[in-house]
Parts: sequence; C-alpha cells; structure tokens
Amino acid sequence: MRIRTAGVVAAFALALVAAGCGGAEPAKTTDPKDLKAELTWWDTSDPKNEGPAFQELIAKFNQTYPNVKINYQSVPFGEAQNKFKTAAAAKSGAPDILRAEVAWVPEFASLGYLYSLDGSDLLADESDYVATPLSSNKFNGKTYGVPQVTDSLALLYNKKIFTDAGITAAPKTWAEVKTAAATIKAKTGVDGLFINAGGYFLLPFIYGEGGDLVDTAGKKIVVNSDKNVAGIKVAQDLVNSGAAVKPPANDSYGTMMTLFKEQKVAMIINGPWEVNNVKSAPTFGGLSNLGIAAVPAGSAKAGAPVGGHNYVIWSGVPADKTAAAIAFVKFMNSAESQAFLADKLGLLPTRKSAYALDSVKNNAIITAFKPVVDAAAARPWIPEGGQFFGPLDTMATEVLVQSKDPKASLDDVAKKYKAEVVPSYAS
Repeated sequence: MRIRTAGVVAAFALALVAAGCGGAEPAKTTDPKDLKAELTWWDTSDPKNEGPAFQELIAKFNQTYPNVKINYQSVPFGEAQNKFKTAAAAKSGAPDILRAEVAWVPEFASLGYLYSLDGSDLLADESDYVATPLSSNKFNGKTYGVPQVTDSLALLYNKKIFTDAGITAAPKTWAEVKTAAATIKAKTGVDGLFINAGGYFLLPFIYGEGGDLVDTAGKKIVVNSDKNVAGIKVAQDLVNSGAAVKPPANDSYGTMMTLFKEQKVAMIINGPWEVNNVKSAPTFGGLSNLGIAAVPAGSAKAGAPVGGHNYVIWSGVPADKTAAAIAFVKFMNSAESQAFLADKLGLLPTRKSAYALDSVKNNAIITAFKPVVDAAAARPWIPEGGQFFGPLDTMATEVLVQSKDPKASLDDVAKKYKAEVVPSYAS
C-alpha cells in the first residue's frame, strides 16, 4: 500500500502503525490549506458549560486548516463509552476522534479500537505532558492517546458563608469538616456539606484511609478491605450526623450543584469542570466567592483520584484521513489551546509549557487546583478500570441514601468485581 499524506510531519508513521504497511514514500510538509478531509469528533464534555468553548477552538483550527471539515457531535458522557464500543465493534458509525475518559483508553486499546500514536507527530513532544495524565494513555508499552485535560476532586466552599460563620480556613480533615458544618449550621442556618452519592466521589474517603479498589501488582481485589470500610464509614457518619445533607436517590449530582450555586450548602466535593457553571450562576456571587482546597484527609492522608479526558483516534479511520486527524488533535491540544480552555472554563492543562503562559500563571482557579492535581492518585490503568464505577455507584447509594452497612455493601462490590470485572483477581 502506498500512502501519500499532506500537512503534518510524521503523520505517515501513524498510518503505517495502524495499517501494518511499509515501504511508502515519506510524508511531505505542505501548506495547511492543501490538507483536505472530513472528520467526525465526539465531544463528551458538558454541552452547555464546556461545549461552546471547544466549538470556538474548531473555528480557530479552520482559520489555519480551512479545508478540513469537523463534524462536531456532542455525545452525552454517560452514553459515550458503550456507544463507541458498539460502533467500533461494528466497524461503522464510530467517530474519527473521541474525547475519552481516562479509564476508557486502556479498555478501548485492549479491544483494538484505537490507533497507536507511537512514532506520530502527536508524541514528538511527549516530555511536555505531565506524567500522571499521560500514563492513562499507555497500554502494553504503547501510547493510544494524548491527555486533553486533567482534574481531581477538591473541597469547594462558599467564602461568604465561611466568613459569616467565623471560619477563617478550609478544614483539612474530615473531623474538621464535621465541626465546621455544625458551626455553619448553628451560625448561618445553611447546611454544611453535600456528598454526591456516586462511587467516584467516595474515593477520597477510601484513599484517605490508605485504601484502593484493586491491587494490580498482586492481582487482588481489595475494595472491601478494612481500610475501605473505615473510609466509607466516615462518609456515612457525615450524612447520618447531619453534617452533610442526605442525598436524594435520584440526581444526587444535580441536587448538589443546585444547592451549592444557590448558597444553600457551604461545601461540596467536586472538580474544576464545574468552575464555569459556578461562575455563571447568578445566585452564587462569582468566582471571588469560590474557595478551593485539597480534599480533607482521613487517618492516613489526603487523597483524591486523577481524572480527566484524552484525545484518541479510532483505529478504523481511513489512512487518507490520518494527517488531518493528527493536525486537528495537535491544534486542539497545543499549549495555547489548553491555555484558552483554562481561561474560558477553568480546565487544568496537561502540558507543562501551558503552565508557563501568562494567562495560566495568572489564573487564580488554575493556581488553586494545580497542587490538588499534583498530589492526586493515579487510578488502576487496566482495561477493566472503566467498569469499577457501576458497582461503586450502587454502593454509594446504599450507604449514603439507604444507610446500609458499609462492610456488607463493599462485600457486594467485591463479589461483583470477581464475577464480572476482574475474575482472574483473587478476592
């Protein structure tokens, strides 16, 4: 097979990796206007709070690459993982480019649904990426994506409510959170804390006691360990004691954000993806009223999970579209584009060079979140990693909403992991 690409140096190498071919002539660098293709991109960001900023970047991309048409499709995050797998397996209907959650990449790569980017122009400056976000793109010694945005969970709080309650600093432990919540309620009448009834949002309680979900080195399920039980008991006690609002069984996340934006709850555990949402809320008081601190510590440490999203390219993209796909991802993930998103949305860059740009250095939200992310814990980057959270979500509802015994609920999670997620792991 002889392939001729135009526009991006080393794009040809990507086509060779994907197609398994060799012996073609080298790629040629030409005017970006000569690059012609039509690409589909599935954007899994929030269509209201984040989507418009990504569409602005597409318009900027087309100023340089006017003949590369981007079919922008906003795909609900909760549907995208299975929708992509279904389309990729059928070899029909999958997007050329996908904004994938970090845990999806090892899974998709193990199924053969992603291009390996090794040798492509997208990894020419690989050392510019922050190591932990980049690590989520690795599988079996190859790299299948580049990190678009990184994040973690932090304690977000209302500065005015803290001031009204006479609290001068963010609590640093869950015990201090419980005390602060009681003070806030007594002095202001506002509820102190809301914990979203989702498994991801309980990871700081698990990590805080030194726990984890699985031991990948020992191939062992540890989700129901004594450490994890202790951590979940801390979260449950905050709800049962009244320090935290009892979450509803349905739309716990939406309720949390509504109460926080309306200044009806003083503290939540959430990430930088909600900064733009809080900023635009007419009842909150602007970003000057938003406090950001590391998640409180348990008995062992303060710990929050690494999250974020990566750009990946479907392995079924025709070879003659490869150069355009690389050019698009390279533009969207440049330091300048990441700085644009940081300014617009408060999203945390994954490039070291982006943090050197003035607009990022002078961004108070980014400055506040960067230490949070720097200290965050990498999740198990195994193909099954994206399947951990269904059972965890059930557990979170059981312990926070239904007051089920944490040990019994975590035992059920362990059984689910053994039966359906990592059956080769010891329990």
